[in-house]
Amino acid sequence: MNTTSAFQLPSFKHFIPSIKPQSSSTNILSTFQYSTNNPFKMNNSNNNNNNPQLSFDESAYEAERLRLDAKARESMAIEAAEIEGIDDDPKGWKWRIRKRIWDTMEAHNIAQFPRPVHHRIPNFVGAPSAADKLSRLEVFLKANCVKVNPDTPQKQVRFLTLKGGKKLLTPQPRLRTGFFSVLESDKLNPSTMNEACTSVGVAKYGRPIGLDEKIKVDVIVIGSVAVDPKTGARLGKGEGFAELEYGMLRYMGAIDDSTPVVTSVHDEQLVDDIPVEKLLIHDVPVDIICTPTQVIFTNTSIPKPQGIYWDKLSPEKLGQIKILRQLKAKIEQETGQKLPTGPSEKLPPTAQRRQKR
Repeated sequence: MNTTSAFQLPSFKHFIPSIKPQSSSTNILSTFQYSTNNPFKMNNSNNNNNNPQLSFDESAYEAERLRLDAKARESMAIEAAEIEGIDDDPKGWKWRIRKRIWDTMEAHNIAQFPRPVHHRIPNFVGAPSAADKLSRLEVFLKANCVKVNPDTPQKQVRFLTLKGGKKLLTPQPRLRTGFFSVLESDKLNPSTMNEACTSVGVAKYGRPIGLDEKIKVDVIVIGSVAVDPKTGARLGKGEGFAELEYGMLRYMGAIDDSTPVVTSVHDEQLVDDIPVEKLLIHDVPVDIICTPTQVIFTNTSIPKPQGIYWDKLSPEKLGQIKILRQLKAKIEQETGQKLPTGPSEKLPPTAQRRQKR
């Protein structure tokens, strides 16, 4: 079986051209700073000075997050139902594996809240034990900054990152309200550290960063639906955000090929039928797998993505993520060249959102 053809790198122009920083005070980078105007903050009526202190509206933030999550899962369910039974659909095989894992976890009652786990990075029985094993990895112990996905099964990883005195980098869920947020343990106390590991806590206590942030990420922790311990091939829940986050970190210079990618999953999420030759160039492989019972070093030979592959990114997906539109406009302005656009994709009605320019 030829496993190399799927990983031939395209021309460098297809992802991120190098950008030379500008020296003027109107550096275009500044225009792409994440806005700190948070729509979920409101004036504190008990403050009578001329500059009222803002308090975080937790209930409004959480209600909106749950609404958008439900909308996104409904969209994924529609997409999966449309293509699962189509043998020649290039995404069909991924959905069949995902469905098998989700069904197995529910049937064997190894799924944890939030349930059902379908169309999620599934929370699982033993997630804290897997996180504990991850926290004992040499690469984790030596790390100063760890990027961790925002999903429930990795909450304990986020907590152990902060508890260990490390800097935690975590993305805004689905990159919908911004980009990444940084949390630092010395700015938290024991009573707020646990809350800071939740989606609400990240929005409440995290410091939003922009694409020009100078940061070095030592370890990436990524959520998975299924992962092959022999090859390091991984499947997420199907939205592609882990790949986009990885690509943007590459653009920022925060990571490189040597940055270890780790995932924590249940043993039932280990599979042996992910066809390596069908993986796409932007799919992120994993170096280390932590389960409740074992640690697996995959020694993956799958090439890691080198950036954002604009020629693979559909206009519809680009329309959903403001930070990507900003990045594309920035690169096009600085290079004077128009970046390629990927083929159009049909999104379910519930997934189509109005583009904000």
